[in-house]
Amino acid sequence: MPVPDTPTSPATPSAYLPRSVRAREQAHRRAILIGIGALITMSTSPVFGHHLLSGTGQVFIGRDHIVGICLIALHELLAPVHFGFHVVLALGLGYATFDRLRAMQAARMTLGALDATVPSDGSPIMRAAAVVGLSRKDLCVIAGLPTPAFTAGWWRPRVYVAAEITELLDQPHLIAVLAHEAEHLRRRDPLRLSVLRFLACTLFYLPTFRRLADDAADEAEIIADDAAVRGHPLVLAQTLVLLATAWSGGAGRRPHAVRSSVSAFAVGFQHVGLIDRRVRRLVGEDVPIRTHVTMRSLVSAVALLVAIAVSGIVMAHPLAAQEVDVPHGMAERSTHAMPERVKDRAHCRHDGELAIAHLFCLGFHHHAADHPCPHASR
Repeated sequence: MPVPDTPTSPATPSAYLPRSVRAREQAHRRAILIGIGALITMSTSPVFGHHLLSGTGQVFIGRDHIVGICLIALHELLAPVHFGFHVVLALGLGYATFDRLRAMQAARMTLGALDATVPSDGSPIMRAAAVVGLSRKDLCVIAGLPTPAFTAGWWRPRVYVAAEITELLDQPHLIAVLAHEAEHLRRRDPLRLSVLRFLACTLFYLPTFRRLADDAADEAEIIADDAAVRGHPLVLAQTLVLLATAWSGGAGRRPHAVRSSVSAFAVGFQHVGLIDRRVRRLVGEDVPIRTHVTMRSLVSAVALLVAIAVSGIVMAHPLAAQEVDVPHGMAERSTHAMPERVKDRAHCRHDGELAIAHLFCLGFHHHAADHPCPHASR
């Protein structure tokens, strides 16, 4: 069946998919966003929350014990852990900044070294670009590019197209390629994915975040596919198969250093599993959605988030001594002039004992004969 040279876009880009598939993909994308937001909030707010919000410790005043557990002893035990999370987060922020600066420099050097030209008016690439709304300033044509096409640039993204692509694709397939890249450009996906990479490096101790970021990158390709369908999903499916076959067979050969650098931009063409999913859904299969998140990464993330949350909550407990009531008779028997209300400066700091030794307050801790046990006095 002939395919029109200028296909039109339907009202809903993914209308060609069964409703169940659309609902599943939307649920998956919501789960990715919720997961990313939850990991950011749960990994950072306990670290800084009690420093930024005044009065958080007021909730714990007069509550130095919970079910026999001494909060002051727990505070002393978890203080190094909490400080460690501050250090790790600071290291992650430094690493993320370095990673993005290095990526920016690598992109500038790699793209600057390529012999890019602007497509001429009337060329197949320019005619296809006009159909999808790309202007000449949005396009760069490069001979020998190790990937058919990709979009790069954080502040001013541009579409880079292999010059050899016109020898392989006819006009409808070329339109499908540029429509896909035009959606990346419109959504500013390079900047979006770079921000996710920055956050993943900052939270490097949570591998689940990096895996969710990989899922988000996959979904960016799927969304761009839906925009590129333009009423003819089989055209895009044929295009993907043709390009995957041609470039894996040797088209667009470049030195290894250039191939490695460009592969950082061409996310959608570097993973065989993603290509398989894209083609199968375009031909109407009910293909399952595979996530990069593993059970091991989830378990490790939950354990680490619990440690971060507990240490942050316990740090909100005021370690400063609180006034406690001392029975009047016990104060009279003291060999020291101890007032009826004293500052409990020795609470959970018994001489010669570690905090772990009195984490559980059961009322039999050692204390001076003329001083009440601060645990028993409560």
